[in-house]
Amino acid sequence: MRRPLLIGNWKMNTSLDEALELARTSASVADSVQSRADVGVCPPVPWIVTVSELVKGSSLTIGAQDVSPESDGAFTGDVSAEMLSPWCQFVLIGHSERRTIHGESDEIVGYKLRGARERDLGVVLCVGETADQRAAGLAESTVTEQIEKALGGLSSIDGTSLTVAYEPVWAIGSGQAATVSDAQGMSAAIRGWLTMNHGGIADQVRVLYGGSVSDQNVRDFLEAPDIDGALVGGASLDPERFTALVTSAVGPR
Repeated sequence: MRRPLLIGNWKMNTSLDEALELARTSASVADSVQSRADVGVCPPVPWIVTVSELVKGSSLTIGAQDVSPESDGAFTGDVSAEMLSPWCQFVLIGHSERRTIHGESDEIVGYKLRGARERDLGVVLCVGETADQRAAGLAESTVTEQIEKALGGLSSIDGTSLTVAYEPVWAIGSGQAATVSDAQGMSAAIRGWLTMNHGGIADQVRVLYGGSVSDQNVRDFLEAPDIDGALVGGASLDPERFTALVTSAVGPR
């Protein structure tokens, strides 16, 4: 059975003091559920080292929100996997905001993924369709193509270091989550692609849902057979809300 995984993505939010408060609370709730679930957070890059030092010894894992596809060189503003690996356990790759705002292609996403794995960083590969793609009946083909282009160049995949986050673009920050049925259907399609192309590792890969997740709906998503956790945006910025969400996700002791 796959362990539930809850990740808070802070995006470009928090002052240093706010980040430290969030980190303390997140570490506390992570420790409280460590026998039942994994919990991680993705602070903004300037806070990663300080937050990582603060939560050392807790069960909270730290992730980066992005990574450069390059290992070093004249790439102003970029941060490499080598720079992140001493402080992070994983990195988000292909988040919809990187794809839409920064124009990252599926090919760049794949390049970043391979670079992160070479440095033994865990990867949360983000995939998802727009409202127009869903309306045109292209949701599943869009998502599976994103996965194929990101993972297609890998001869083998370590299912314990890869997580896939399904985040329908139209649901992110809208307050309108996908239905559990739609999210489960897409998660099953993701696992189906993994099974077809990489066999038994598909049973190890955790598939998360992201898109207006709250303490009111997270348990419903996790009860679906192919959804193993959540990638949480806005709700992870409030210590009380994130604590409530994680507690709701894992259920009573």
